[in-house]
Amino acid sequence: MLSVEQAETIILGLVQPLDAERDNERRNLMEASGRVLAGAVTSALDFPHWDNSAMDGYAVRYTDVQVCSAESPVQLDIVETIPAGYQPKHVVGAGQAARILTGSVMPQGADTIVIQENTQREGDTVTVLAAPKPQAFVRQRAAFYQAGTPLLPSGLQLQAPEIAVLAAAQCAQVTVYRQPRVAILSTGDELVSIDQPLQPGEIVDSNQYALASLVAQAGAIPVRLGVVVDDPEALKVAIAAAIAQADIVLSSGGVSVGDYDYVEDILAALGGDIHIRSVAVKPGKPLTVATFEQEAGGAEEAEGQQPTPYSTPHTPHPKHTLYFGLPGNPVSALVTFWRFVEPALRKLSGLPEAAWKPRFVRATTRVALRSDGTRESYLWGHLHLVDGLYEFRLADGNHSSGNLINLAGASGLAVVPVGQTHIGSGEFIQVMQIGLPQHY
Repeated sequence: MLSVEQAETIILGLVQPLDAERDNERRNLMEASGRVLAGAVTSALDFPHWDNSAMDGYAVRYTDVQVCSAESPVQLDIVETIPAGYQPKHVVGAGQAARILTGSVMPQGADTIVIQENTQREGDTVTVLAAPKPQAFVRQRAAFYQAGTPLLPSGLQLQAPEIAVLAAAQCAQVTVYRQPRVAILSTGDELVSIDQPLQPGEIVDSNQYALASLVAQAGAIPVRLGVVVDDPEALKVAIAAAIAQADIVLSSGGVSVGDYDYVEDILAALGGDIHIRSVAVKPGKPLTVATFEQEAGGAEEAEGQQPTPYSTPHTPHPKHTLYFGLPGNPVSALVTFWRFVEPALRKLSGLPEAAWKPRFVRATTRVALRSDGTRESYLWGHLHLVDGLYEFRLADGNHSSGNLINLAGASGLAVVPVGQTHIGSGEFIQVMQIGLPQHY
């Protein structure tokens, strides 16, 4: 049984990131939010585009006002008013000034702004009551960005600030990585769909919805393939179809040691290389990780099968597919996704190395944490930022891997290391963020 760190190293080593040349597409800017740049962006524009004023006031020559004060003011003639969006018409000469507003273009001849609070105006003249510093409140052309140099780097995930930068640079379209496709299927005779009446012994397939939501949040395309019964041949057909159309396949259930746990044998029969069978983590011990190398044509043709209800027609077949057989218990499936699948998905999508791994923060625990010490344990709860320091509060109720209810609203997973059975209240712990910290 592998340690968490060993499993993480193996999984990330198996991921083949999307190729910037082959796996890219052009998208309109309004369709690019959340997408990852597949190449550096440059602009033909300087930022600022021209010298401009950072304040309301008067554009002057520094030499005219460098020694003035309230006791020895300087009077200047106003040659024009320059609002935003206006091209100055006059050159500011000796003894002259131009009324200027924030963001407006600096007129020729002027090199400094005197803020209006340090002036008095009477008609077409202004009296300067305090000497400014040289080039005060002047934004120089290209001070923020010089045309032709990299504006945004490849691998950057586009959020609101980056979208704003691209819009300001008049980039109507950008080249981004394609979104990875993640096929999701659930296994088990006991599973029913969300709209099906429950019979004794049946449970709703919540994993399909949870995993699809997490995949979408990670910027990938979830391909929901539904529930597959505990029949080896049906599972083989479904898994083969999933492998053929996806970059990553997520199945939940069927990876333990029960009488109906067929997944591992099926993966081997389909030609998969199995790299992980179990991990010393709680919850989430039964984790199967395999890879498939495929030629064009896909798994269905290789098996001599016709397209199945699980197939998506006309889907390109990837050459490398990473398979995760997740535990069936709802909490185990989610914790395993957060700890192992999401980092792999982020690496695959073209993000830089700094963005791959889970986010851990140092926090104090408000209650004692307990574990049996045999596996690295993850206890879910609520992470708060209080006076600049993180605090962790354990979720109320039972922490069984089958109890999905008290996972709702959780924002962190507290880590109890292998060999440790008790962490006292007030002690420092590592917490993996699974949501935004709350402030109060």
